[in-house]
Amino acid sequence: MNLSRTTGEKSLLKAFQSGDASAMDTLFRAYAGYLSGVGSRYVVDNDDLKDVLQESFIKIFTHIGSFHYKGEGSLKAWMTRIVVNESLAFIRRKKNSPLSFDDKEPPDLPDEEPDTEGLSPETVIELIRQLPAGYREVINLYAIEGHSHKEIAQMLGIKPDSSASQFHRAKNMLARMIKEFKNKI
Repeated sequence: MNLSRTTGEKSLLKAFQSGDASAMDTLFRAYAGYLSGVGSRYVVDNDDLKDVLQESFIKIFTHIGSFHYKGEGSLKAWMTRIVVNESLAFIRRKKNSPLSFDDKEPPDLPDEEPDTEGLSPETVIELIRQLPAGYREVINLYAIEGHSHKEIAQMLGIKPDSSASQFHRAKNMLARMIKEFKNKI
């Protein structure tokens, strides 16, 4: 099965509907790298990431029949949500409690914007992966996935103010980490 750029998702979904045995392999080959990248922003350990991706693909393959196509990109977005949700669920299970967040007021630090100029996306992702877990989840959900602090609060079981505070701290920490990284190179 050829997964072309313009008809990729639609033809892939038709292959699933018609029972094409190669549809699972095609979907996996086409999206495994991207979805692995999404999951790696949340789950740092590679063995744990493999577990999360396995669970995610099981859910994708199990529920693809109930997926409603809404145009090119909607399948990718749907699968991304599954990986993000599985990643967050894994983190909660591993900690055996909700994500821990520091609800204290942040110190009065100037806002720093991470200066990613000259850095590869892989380097930025690797630096994000080094953030503490609570910071990492919020910065991914807010800055990369585009969720509001209210949505993040609902997803993580925290207050919207806690989400905003964690994002502020994560952004400042990431800016300092980027400065340190650039000073080393």
